[in-house]
Amino acid sequence: MRVLVIAEAANPEWTSVPLVGWSLARALADVADVHVVTHVRNRKAIERTGWIEGEQFTAIDSEKVAARLYRLSAMLRGGNGRGWTINTALSSLSYLYFERVVWRTFRDRLTAGEVNLVHRVTPLSPTVPSPIAKKLQRLGVPFVIGPLNGGLPWPKAFDGARRAEFEWLSYVRGGHRLLPAYRATRRHASAILIASRATWQQMPARYRHKCVYLPENAVDPGRFTAVRSRRAARPIRAIFVGRLVPYKGPDMLLEAAAPLLARGDLTLEIVGDGPLRESLEAFVSGQALESAVTFRGWVEHDQVQHYLAEADVLTFPSIREFGGGVVLEAMAIGVPALVVDYGGPAELVTPETGFLVPLRSRDEIITSLRDELERIIADPKLIESRSPPARERVHREFTWQAKARRVIEVYDWVLGRAPKPASASPQHGAFPATDIVHAGTT
Repeated sequence: MRVLVIAEAANPEWTSVPLVGWSLARALADVADVHVVTHVRNRKAIERTGWIEGEQFTAIDSEKVAARLYRLSAMLRGGNGRGWTINTALSSLSYLYFERVVWRTFRDRLTAGEVNLVHRVTPLSPTVPSPIAKKLQRLGVPFVIGPLNGGLPWPKAFDGARRAEFEWLSYVRGGHRLLPAYRATRRHASAILIASRATWQQMPARYRHKCVYLPENAVDPGRFTAVRSRRAARPIRAIFVGRLVPYKGPDMLLEAAAPLLARGDLTLEIVGDGPLRESLEAFVSGQALESAVTFRGWVEHDQVQHYLAEADVLTFPSIREFGGGVVLEAMAIGVPALVVDYGGPAELVTPETGFLVPLRSRDEIITSLRDELERIIADPKLIESRSPPARERVHREFTWQAKARRVIEVYDWVLGRAPKPASASPQHGAFPATDIVHAGTT
């Protein structure tokens, strides 16, 4: 089959959404006749992989709109990677122009029947519409969108973190429905890939028959080759990997771990940087924990695995994480993760492959984290019993190759070549499809 993959953000040298876009597009190219259309900002990085523009991909220059909106977004967000809803809102407007140029570029080939199917991989946000869906339906070309992931509600107990993150627009939820083509995108799409339970729950019931659950993140075994080889013993080696921002909870982790660090039963390595670093370092200094806590700062993505491989447990108490790619990366290496039972990480970690603490108030989360760390310190075998299953789960279900095969099943379905793929619940493994429907109607 001939597939046009729209991945506005697709960059093999970046992280987050651009890496998701590139990784899925690249994996699809191994199992289908794929041509990727992306933004011009990704051209050089893609060419460095050996891909040739005009053959494997096309770079679209929409900078006359995108650059202006990017500058406006940076000004409104105040720096430090905050205000993601502001960024998403302005990116939606930028994407509308990008897709308009895509249509102009490929309209003749689409009209001539040179493409069997169009798949929009990125943007991942369910708030960003695709006007091309209606045009493709008129041509009889199926349109697949996703994986879509977003709309995870802010926990009520963390309104302070919400404000600290400049998430002002999140107080006005639903405004994105006024965007042109928002409803038409769902109406004219042939299939919608849903990446999380929160997104599934927000999908109108009349479109759920089009939906297939497909997690946002995966790992590339070729990039993550390290394997944890140590056995857990006191002091337990904990690691945090991520931006040092309020919603990822590094401050809660330090407060929970402080007495365990002080008595020498635990060490903590913090990999990442961000606006909280100064206050975190001040806390460590004030508690005289310098010998037990190491700040590594920002680390190149391909080097993170080496720090993970030397750890016993990933401690990642984020209270609003859509995907949780670092959780999969740790599990792929054989490092179980300790996470809050909410959002993306809670859909990746099972009781057999890691540790989950309930989402409650800040103080209650700190207590739960400390109790769980105490339990691990008292019995390091809890880590060893979860390490192999964590690694097996990722390499069985969460590689980009496995995800590409799943997407091909969706393509075959919308093209009338096969039945709809069996759906799995996005909570702690596979459950009957009826469970998903129930979850979506609550």
